[in-house]
Amino acid sequence: MPPHDPPPPPDTTALRATAVRRLLHLKTQQQLTSARINGVADAFDVDARTIRRWIANALAHDGTYTPTARRRFEPTPDMLDAVARWRGNATAAYRELVAEDTTGRQMPSLPTFHRAVNRHLSKGRRAGLRGGEKARRRFDISGKRERHHRNYAWETDHVEASVKVNIDGHIRKPWITWFVDCATDCICGLAITPQTPSRESVLVAIRDALLRDEQHGPFGGIPARIRIDGGKDFLCTTVGEALGAFAVERIHLPPYRPEGKGCVEAVNGAVKDTLFAGMPGYTEAPTLAGGKPVDPGQPLLSFESFVLLVRDWVRWWNFDHPIPALEGQTPAQAWENDPTPVFDVDPTDLHTYTLERHGKPLTINHSGVRWRTRDYIADWMHGHVGEKVTLRYMPHHDHRIELYDPANGHHIGPAFMAQQATPAQIRDLKRAQQREADRLRAQLKKAEKNRRIRYAAATQPQPPKRLGAMPESLALEQLRDLEGFDLTAEALPDFLPPPPPSSGWTMPREDPKTATPPDPSHDEPQQDSL
Repeated sequence: MPPHDPPPPPDTTALRATAVRRLLHLKTQQQLTSARINGVADAFDVDARTIRRWIANALAHDGTYTPTARRRFEPTPDMLDAVARWRGNATAAYRELVAEDTTGRQMPSLPTFHRAVNRHLSKGRRAGLRGGEKARRRFDISGKRERHHRNYAWETDHVEASVKVNIDGHIRKPWITWFVDCATDCICGLAITPQTPSRESVLVAIRDALLRDEQHGPFGGIPARIRIDGGKDFLCTTVGEALGAFAVERIHLPPYRPEGKGCVEAVNGAVKDTLFAGMPGYTEAPTLAGGKPVDPGQPLLSFESFVLLVRDWVRWWNFDHPIPALEGQTPAQAWENDPTPVFDVDPTDLHTYTLERHGKPLTINHSGVRWRTRDYIADWMHGHVGEKVTLRYMPHHDHRIELYDPANGHHIGPAFMAQQATPAQIRDLKRAQQREADRLRAQLKKAEKNRRIRYAAATQPQPPKRLGAMPESLALEQLRDLEGFDLTAEALPDFLPPPPPSSGWTMPREDPKTATPPDPSHDEPQQDSL
């Protein structure tokens, strides 16, 4: 292995100026001696005469050490423009400048031109000239955010799987939308779609991330903020309402800035290297000459199998994958060791805040609710024809809608597309209709029975006396209104004051020590003795 070149000596120009300024001060104080000059010379590993030349240079420039710079070639703006035209190729730009030079200027040698271009253009700038903005960003630096605590911040993103999947006979690459907790790197929720993601996948992933139960796992709750990029799916009104209802702040990051959401980008890279690379149909697998795949006839996964493998990988990431940035803990261990309380959301509240809202109220007619040239029916609609309802729906899932009371926003119930109703839904619809008919028939029979006039039996000749059946509550109310009815007669003894004592009761004797002395003013006047 060839030895490395020794590093260049450090630039001591600024330190020289400081040392010379100190020596000039000593000179004005008449304290400059040969010993001090020799000490400075030893520190800079130069001769004492060199130090005296530095002092003379400072005296010639008003007390400021100003070394003479080496003359070197500096490229002109038109030379740098030529380098940019040739996509950062300094050699090609040099040949063009030499061939088109009509001014008679003296061009330097090619190595000198290369050194001059490298001094004026950084590595990132030269990479950008060759490969564009994406190549330039590889030379940028970005700091690391503090992790804080769990649910302090989430990050979300769409990622296209690098795997071809058989979806109903069509070869496509699925998309994954997930939410990642920045403090613990837990994947709180995800949604997998066979087509380009939309707000539907965002809403499904939000539901999966917020809920914490057996189906959704122990990670989730309500975060304080979510970092998103400029994707229109994350910025739509429906997603804003779903997050704003729980006071979740949306932080908009500039697009095409992966360093702004490093946690979710790390998950994107990990799933590609540790899962997609081992799947059949991996699009970035090595190829033969001409770009032909090694095994063009390999069977592809079905969409259901792909989803199952991704869910298994998420379980491995959360529970079995130690992360060095978490001090060797798995995301699940970091989550459990965090004492920060988790604010959970009621699952019944999510059906409202994760659905798209239709603008104006709709009317229930005899064929159900008409929306988008389709009819939606439900068993609870019997008897509500003519009433207004508001509608919410899951985007791209038109088979079911949710209906609400427009006056107070209360959830009334779901409705299903009539053309796609299952036999069970149709059976429930007919049973509900029969129940409504039976309920009305029973109510009418009861009313007719109460309408019949009944008379009391008589033992003496008298006009017929009508009897009326009176409910118990009405009878009690009329009894209380009768004259002479005392409510205290129905009260319990403990709730009434005792009556005053009668004259025949024996009263307790008063203690003479505690007895109150009589008032002299109330004594009867004494008569004069005869």
